[in-house]
Amino acid sequence: MAWRDAKASRARLLLFMASIILGIAAVVSIQLFSQNLTDNIQRQSKSLMGADFRIDINEVPSERAQEIIDSLQPDASEVSFVSMVAFPKNDGTKLVRVRGLQGDFPFYGKLETEPVTASTSYKTSGGALVDATLMLQYNLQAGDSIKIGEITLPIAGALNAIPGNTAVSSSVAPLVIIPYRFIEATKLLQFGSRKRYEFFYNQPDTDLVLLEEQLQPILEEENADLDTHISTSSRLGRRYDNVGSFLNLTAFIALLLGCVGIASSVNIYIKEKIKAIAVLKCLGASRKQSFLIFLIQIAGIGLLGGIIGTAIGVGLQELFPIVLKEFLPFELTISISLQPLIIGVLLGVIMSVLFALLPLLRTWYVSPLEVLRVNGDTSKQSRKASIVAIAVIVLFLYSFSYWLLRDWMFALAFIGGIMVTFGFLSGIAIGAMKLVRTFFPKSAGFTTRQSLLNLFRPNNQTVVLLVAIGLGTFLISTLYFTKDILLDKAEIGQTSESANLITLDVQPDQVGEVVNTFKANGLQVLNNIPLVTMRMHSIKNELVNNLRTDSTAQIRGWVLNHEFRTTYRNNLIDSEEIVKGEWVPLQKPREIVQISISENLAEDANVTIGDSIVFNVQGVLMPTVVKSIRKVDWANLQPNFTILFPSGVLEDAPQFYVLSTNAPTEASSAKLQRDLVSKFPNVSVIDLRQMFTVVEDILNKVSWIINFMAFFSILTGIIVLIGSVRTSKYQRIKESVLLRTLGAKSKQILTITALEYLFLGILGSLLGILLALISSLLLAVFVFQEPFTPSLIPFLIFLPGISLLVLGIGLSNIREVLRSSPLEVLRKSG
Repeated sequence: MAWRDAKASRARLLLFMASIILGIAAVVSIQLFSQNLTDNIQRQSKSLMGADFRIDINEVPSERAQEIIDSLQPDASEVSFVSMVAFPKNDGTKLVRVRGLQGDFPFYGKLETEPVTASTSYKTSGGALVDATLMLQYNLQAGDSIKIGEITLPIAGALNAIPGNTAVSSSVAPLVIIPYRFIEATKLLQFGSRKRYEFFYNQPDTDLVLLEEQLQPILEEENADLDTHISTSSRLGRRYDNVGSFLNLTAFIALLLGCVGIASSVNIYIKEKIKAIAVLKCLGASRKQSFLIFLIQIAGIGLLGGIIGTAIGVGLQELFPIVLKEFLPFELTISISLQPLIIGVLLGVIMSVLFALLPLLRTWYVSPLEVLRVNGDTSKQSRKASIVAIAVIVLFLYSFSYWLLRDWMFALAFIGGIMVTFGFLSGIAIGAMKLVRTFFPKSAGFTTRQSLLNLFRPNNQTVVLLVAIGLGTFLISTLYFTKDILLDKAEIGQTSESANLITLDVQPDQVGEVVNTFKANGLQVLNNIPLVTMRMHSIKNELVNNLRTDSTAQIRGWVLNHEFRTTYRNNLIDSEEIVKGEWVPLQKPREIVQISISENLAEDANVTIGDSIVFNVQGVLMPTVVKSIRKVDWANLQPNFTILFPSGVLEDAPQFYVLSTNAPTEASSAKLQRDLVSKFPNVSVIDLRQMFTVVEDILNKVSWIINFMAFFSILTGIIVLIGSVRTSKYQRIKESVLLRTLGAKSKQILTITALEYLFLGILGSLLGILLALISSLLLAVFVFQEPFTPSLIPFLIFLPGISLLVLGIGLSNIREVLRSSPLEVLRKSG
């Protein structure tokens, strides 16, 4: 019986099925991708590092650290630092990361170069490997020259890939690899230079877990760190697990939207079947039999939808390596595992049945007397049964969310957020219907009145259409607004008083000449900031070395291991604000040094006003006390500091300088950089305009990924929209035929339908944009702590675009009515 009835209604049941296919496809593809990612990370863990383990340190190793490093017998080593390089061929300059390598690194994976022989020949020939993208940007070829500090080397080839490096990191500071023996000749490792020493080990038989347990605490005391390929892959896995969770949730939202469409469509479907169910019960069918007829139909389309969605998901997973290639430090190998396929099929059945359960319960309570009633469905279902069905749905959604997130609080917050969003959109839809009914414009024209009446007619789809339209618009608009907030945070001031060019690592004896170079280029020095490096020796009378091993210490690890770059001055700048304590501009003689720290440092170091901190200033211990805490605007791309000393303390300490200026044009910026690099090879220059471009590029890549996932929800919303419109087609045909029989013209029927769907499109998209506006405002105020100026793009493009799409789908539903006579239409509709 279920099969016979399904064949008669196959077009409508196929539309139900289409609502969940994309959501299941998204879930399955992401599950497969996540498993492939985990498998690839585990399988390629050595290739990701290029070694079995490594020891790294951000300063010249101490005597004790060097003894440990030497005792393990490193097979390769490197020193890396950021520096300016010049290309004599075209007078180009660029900030890059220089890596000086010695030994046969990498031991696992490949150093991919063009030509291939350059990966080994650069060591013997004394050449440099230059990032391939950088070579394209500056029109460089193998054999051209690159000037690094005091030396000029031939370019041996283009560097395409090296273990552990990603496209995103290369976009910030492209790699240049040179033989280790040339590092000293560059004369770039001077006082204050940020450098990183790494020692690589090819020891496959070493017990890495035991080695890390024994050496990590000792190396931490010497400000060094031990990383094994196991621990590195574990961290990388957790990082991508977070990405996977986000992608899974966006896919789950698409699936939920499809299920809401099923619930609404099945509700109308069952209403139209009430007479048939009553007839069956008159002929002796039991409650159970009538219920199972439609339950089997829904489970069947859920099974078929699950199978089709799973098949599409298997194909879609091939897209994720392409979508995420900029963020993956390795090439992903795709394989198919059984678990996600089973999950996809089961999801199709379970989600379809669960969300159709409430309308299906109506069949249980249909009375045989419904055959004789004229007013249609008057049956009432059990309140208790409805509550149990809703509880089962919510419990399943929470359980599935918990399985995706592995955190009960996050799962609860996600389900709560989804229910609030769906509830808000549904509430607005119901409220809109009540408002139209209460304040109905009786004096309006016939077509306008009829289109508004359609919003709350029997079997209307107003709620589900507004939810589908609103949710899709909400997702894409929130993304757009949030991207604007992030870009506004990183935006660089365009006034002449805003620094957009920062010169780093200027030595004391170079300051005068650097200032003269600025002036020779017609540029004013805006800031001349002295920097003093130091580490924390003790916090609140507790030695940092003891705190590192104290599991109860409520201090973030970075604070204990970080080399702070501090400055001193007698004034605050625009990006700083005292939020606690008192600012001390000038240190008084014979008093303990009174410092100011940033809010984030106070929180991470668990210190407040009056607490003592002893710093190791390059071998000299300096006791200090926290006198004030500052709020620092780190989004301002200007030199900001976590620790600020008053004047009269650090003037005689070893220091170097940061100078900034405003270069009004890219040409003046490029000329200054060329002059500085030629005269002071050790000096690095950061063009904040280029940095802003990099930030914008990264945000665009992230936005593309989020848009890719939002596409599933938006397309599912369109399918739900089409399904909802088509489900009510037969009711609409009868209404339109009645209108034509009473003398209505095709133009009037077209206008009525157009106005109805235009109203739904405008209201739904406007609700989505306004909801996105509110959520983005909350993000700006409470998360980013930035002023929010909304863009007009969603209002000017998304609002009319989505409204016209809804209008087109709605009008496609009445083509048959407009083209045929009333009698012909009635015959076709049965």
